[in-house]
Amino acid sequence: MTHLVAHPMVKLQRKVKSLVDSQVLKPSDSIWKIAFLYGDDWSFWKKELEEFDFTMQDPVSDLLSVESWEEDD
Repeated sequence: MTHLVAHPMVKLQRKVKSLVDSQVLKPSDSIWKIAFLYGDDWSFWKKELEEFDFTMQDPVSDLLSVESWEEDD
């Protein structure tokens, strides 16, 4: 039996979508606003986002629009 493990960015994307749906964040907010919600874990998420060529000024909607988090080897 094979278990598929979700990429960590999928988990972040789901959390951010939930925050947008509950109107804690707006799709037009900059990604850096997520830092306030993640505190000590933010450095990890910032590094992950930067590895996917996001900047902290990009809108949250850009993060939500990603359909696949496959990494290039």
